[in-house]
Amino acid sequence: MTSTRSRSRASAKAAGARFERAIADHLAAHVDDRIDRRPKTGAKDRGDIGGVRTTGGGRVVLECKDTARPNLAQHHAEAETARSNDDAIAALLIHKRHGVSDPGRQWVTCTVNDLVALLTGHRPEEH
Repeated sequence: MTSTRSRSRASAKAAGARFERAIADHLAAHVDDRIDRRPKTGAKDRGDIGGVRTTGGGRVVLECKDTARPNLAQHHAEAETARSNDDAIAALLIHKRHGVSDPGRQWVTCTVNDLVALLTGHRPEEH
């Protein structure tokens, strides 16, 4: 029998932690073995996964979201705060694709300025 109740805060946190672990492990295996989950730091959040860099060495913040419905405005604001706290050149949102367990097939969202930073190694000034 399936439950129609929403998940508890504890189960949501556990699901989020499992999602972050899966993404960090996938990136560590395919990009750089120094990539890993970051400890939670409260108000000075620097993203969920650390050790991600561009080919030129610029830091990239990854904010992972395992939610039933994406809230891009709120999630991007969180990622942007983490980017600023980490002095990173780009912030990426990684969204869970429900029903898809392969970490390599999850969604990634960013701004065009983040894309420019990833492709060039330099973040454009924002107006």
